[in-house]
Amino acid sequence: IKIARLYGHSKGINCPQIIVMEKGFHGRTLGALSASNPKIHVGFEPVVPGFIRVPYNDTSAIEQVIQNNPEVVAILLEPIQGNAGIIVPEPGYLKTIRQLCDQHACLMMLDEVQTGIGHTGKLFAYQHDNIVPEVLCLAKALGNGIPIGACLVRGAAKGLLQPGQHGSTLGGNPFATHVALTVLQTIEKENLLNNATKMGEYLLDGLREALAAKPIVTGIRGKGLMIAIELDRPAAELRKFGLEQGLLFNVTDQRMVRLLPPLILTQEQADQIISRLTTCINQFIAG
Repeated sequence: IKIARLYGHSKGINCPQIIVMEKGFHGRTLGALSASNPKIHVGFEPVVPGFIRVPYNDTSAIEQVIQNNPEVVAILLEPIQGNAGIIVPEPGYLKTIRQLCDQHACLMMLDEVQTGIGHTGKLFAYQHDNIVPEVLCLAKALGNGIPIGACLVRGAAKGLLQPGQHGSTLGGNPFATHVALTVLQTIEKENLLNNATKMGEYLLDGLREALAAKPIVTGIRGKGLMIAIELDRPAAELRKFGLEQGLLFNVTDQRMVRLLPPLILTQEQADQIISRLTTCINQFIAG
């Protein structure tokens, strides 16, 4: 967000605007929260201004906003919306956004905190579309449980943030960065990207087959090892049944069962997920 504002001011724009997506999620500090789904703004108002929301998966809405707002300097989005329920965009969506950014001199900023480091079967989700953003945000899996975050920049975003303009108390500590390097080396050495693709397809196929006859299930979608099962009713209680079955999963947006198994998932473990999750849903239906 700070890079986008610096970019805008470098172009003589006094009030830079950033296009963000409806139901997006970028974090809980005030700036990131302000760019996220308004549902999480409650109690933290006034939020930071400077964001214009458009529906996810709608490039015509983005183009219209850019044409009507000369102060737009960047587009910030998740390649796959995580907290909204693993919302996978239509083919070509990211590529069209890349083209719009090029045409209108906007920064393309991707939040890959959830999708990054192999979850979709590629190291970064944007690689599925053969594009590259100007700004890339990473965290979570980058440290494999050790806290670390990273912001990568290139092109027009490069060199905007100068020493002293940003910092964090524990930023760049050598232990966390060494862990991140080891994570990347391990993913490459053990061919875990291929495993994420293979096991993700296996898990999706297995869940669709096992849950096909359940009217409560209205959709199953995903990419790699990011999978969501959409139900026709609020299902927070499902988490309790999951714990009883030895499964940890989240329920987002009230009705989306979100599965994020590790890159080392085996076929035997995938079969256990399918079996135990089916049991959980049966228990939930039975009340």
